[in-house]
Amino acid sequence: MLSEKMEAALNRQVNAELYSAYLYLSMVAYFESVDLPGCAAWMRAQTQEEVAHAMKIYDFINERGGRVRLSAIDAPPTEWDSPLAAFEDAYAHEQKVTGLINDLMNLAVAERDHATQIFLQWFVSEQVEEEASASAVVKKLRLAGDAAGGLLMIDNELGQRVFTPPGQAAGA
Repeated sequence: MLSEKMEAALNRQVNAELYSAYLYLSMVAYFESVDLPGCAAWMRAQTQEEVAHAMKIYDFINERGGRVRLSAIDAPPTEWDSPLAAFEDAYAHEQKVTGLINDLMNLAVAERDHATQIFLQWFVSEQVEEEASASAVVKKLRLAGDAAGGLLMIDNELGQRVFTPPGQAAGA
C-alpha cells in the first residue's frame, strides 16, 4: 500500500509525464509547420513514449492500492525560434524530469517503500537514455549550424525513429 505522501507524489508525476507528452506534441505541430517531417516524427514518437510513462505510473498507483487523481495539464509553448531551440528545450525538459524522478526516488527511500524504489529504478535508467537521446540531436543540430543541407540530413535521420512500447524489444 502506498503512503498518502507517495501516492500524491506519483500522481504529480503522472501529470508531469502527460505534460511532457503535451509539450512534445506541441513540438510535433511546430515541426510540421516548418516542413521538417523527420523532426515531427521523432517528437511524435517521444510523445507516445511519455504517454506510456504516464500510464506505467498510473497502473503502478492502482496496483499498490492507491487512487489516481488527474489534474489539469499546463499549456506548453507553441513556438520556437529554430529546430535547435526546440530540441534544446526538449533536452532541458528531460533534465527537469530527471530531477523529478530523483525526487520520487528520494521520497521512496525516505519512506522505506522498497516496492516503489524498485519500480522507479526503471525510470532512473530511462532518464539516462532520454537525456542522451535529446542531447545527441542538439549536438548534431549545432554542428549543422546554418547549413540547410545538414538540417535536411538530420531531419531525414530523425524520421527513422519509431515508438517501441516500454518492455518490448525493438522489432518485436
